[in-house]
Amino acid sequence: MKVDLHLHTHFSPDSLAPIHKVMERARTLGFDRIAITDHNCILGAQIAWERDPDFIIPGEEVRTDVGEVIAYYVKEEVPKGLPLLKTLDLLEEQGAVISIPHPVDRLRSSALGLRHTLEIVERVDAVEVLNSRCMLPGDNRRAMELAQRHGKAVTAGSDAHMPMEIGHCGVHLPAFDNNASAFRAVLQKAVPFGAVGPWWAHFGSRYAKIRKQLLPYDAGSSEPVGRR
Repeated sequence: MKVDLHLHTHFSPDSLAPIHKVMERARTLGFDRIAITDHNCILGAQIAWERDPDFIIPGEEVRTDVGEVIAYYVKEEVPKGLPLLKTLDLLEEQGAVISIPHPVDRLRSSALGLRHTLEIVERVDAVEVLNSRCMLPGDNRRAMELAQRHGKAVTAGSDAHMPMEIGHCGVHLPAFDNNASAFRAVLQKAVPFGAVGPWWAHFGSRYAKIRKQLLPYDAGSSEPVGRR
């Protein structure tokens, strides 16, 4: 199966991507399944999952007090800003599959960084080793080396905030039932593919933030009415 494990919709504060556009683009590119991992929000993932429960992995990219973690098959939204270990407790209680996104990206304040990654690496299921928004050469490679050193399964994703970014990265996986236990099992056989995307994609996220601050935007709608 071809899977992108890191995608954002307009339910993230730095994205204007309508859910239906994200799903359409992924299908056009031949993906068998995608994970919706909006920042500190699971509503977009839930809406997408209700539309196609076999195609969507419901997830959340959670900002802790020291950086971000990604969780798959989240049932209850975990709020941002909690202590890192408390966040892990809440995710583990609901049986979520946990990965560390862009763990050593030197350009992102949201990255856990090496010290905090090492504090929790034995508790997580996987490490993201290929993220198309990691701009500095070597950051994805260092993430792979970290995962291998600690015997962790790997994840990869485009980290797309715009539909045009989808497909830059992902993983090939054996076929699996769309639930946490089956996903956790096949992650051991994940094969990342893809490459870093264009540097200018980050400007799309900045535009989205400004757009939402300046113009009316219904973040609670299943489609972003502010983008008509």
